[in-house]
Amino acid sequence: MDREFDVIVYGATGFTGRLVAEYLQNTYGQEVSWAMAGRSVSKLESVRDEMRISKEITLIVADSSDPKSLEAMASRTKSLCTTVGPYQLYGDSLLEACVKEGTDYVDLSGEPPWMVDTIDKYNDLSRASGARIVHSCGFDSIPFDLGVYFLQQHAISIHGGPCTKVRGRVRKMKGTFSGGTAASFGETMKRAMREPEVLGWLKDPFSLVPGFTGPSQPKGNKPIEEEDLGSWAAPFIMASINTKNIHRSNALLGHLYGTDFIYDEMMLTGPGAEGKAIANHVAGDNSMAKNPPKPGEGPSKEERDTGYYDIMFVGDSNDGNRLIASVKGDRDPGYGSTSKMIAEAALCLAMDVSRDKVPGGVYTPAPAMGKELIDRLSSKAGLTFAIESK
Repeated sequence: MDREFDVIVYGATGFTGRLVAEYLQNTYGQEVSWAMAGRSVSKLESVRDEMRISKEITLIVADSSDPKSLEAMASRTKSLCTTVGPYQLYGDSLLEACVKEGTDYVDLSGEPPWMVDTIDKYNDLSRASGARIVHSCGFDSIPFDLGVYFLQQHAISIHGGPCTKVRGRVRKMKGTFSGGTAASFGETMKRAMREPEVLGWLKDPFSLVPGFTGPSQPKGNKPIEEEDLGSWAAPFIMASINTKNIHRSNALLGHLYGTDFIYDEMMLTGPGAEGKAIANHVAGDNSMAKNPPKPGEGPSKEERDTGYYDIMFVGDSNDGNRLIASVKGDRDPGYGSTSKMIAEAALCLAMDVSRDKVPGGVYTPAPAMGKELIDRLSSKAGLTFAIESK
């Protein structure tokens, strides 16, 4: 595809968008062809100067209320990276423009009902145009989706088959969830109140896999003691979206993990009475619902730089084999690491994954980019993928 840019960052004046632009500047400079886009040229200029981005970087004015401006923008780039959410409020027109122009697209969506809509509305259209639409390219759900994929690839290579059950367990995490995540959750719940079927989509781990119902899955909504891991485990706030994405990945990979695949996701809180108390506290904590961070706000650079996460994946097969893998990130999950992940995902589609290998369609990260994205994240973005037990 011969386009003017490899990547355009749409929403570059927002908190996360400016971090994406800063990352591209600091990591690639003008080695790749990229541009910043938003509604106001004066705001784009201000952010460009504030983030010390080269004045050689093109600034593009486009607005979700003006479909023609979005189509013009999409036609100029191989891949479009958008941080403008909630996507169910602001995402439709941009996604439609990318589908129309055959432009690859990545976002940070953790909004299952909107994703159900996009699969229904755009999957066939994007196949026809060649656009690869990839949702959830931030902390939800790249470390989890690619973590399971990484584990399963290893299981297949050494045991000849996948793990039939995988547990994703957050071992350590320092950082905050983004204001965009909180806003997206709020809009999702508003829609669920208006449309009762949405509650069913939120509860169904297979709601992103039309026409398929797999085996019963663990709910992960109450603290449990996991003696084999030596720890209590508490509900994890991102489990609902990550689980749905992982089951969609399995389906798009031709059920590589099996049609009987079981996955659940929780947060480890430690052993004994103290671990149990922490797990119960986490389970009862609704502070994000009561006092969510606001979109456009975020942690300081020091807080982003000192954040981290460590996720363990425990895979068991029917014949008794167990594998443990991990994914670790070197920045806070909601901003520092997310901005790097979505930038690399956009570049991966533009530069590494051919349309012969991955044709148009609505994807999750693993089936769209798989090993190519793992390699990028490992070499550039501070993520570490490891097998801990064979």
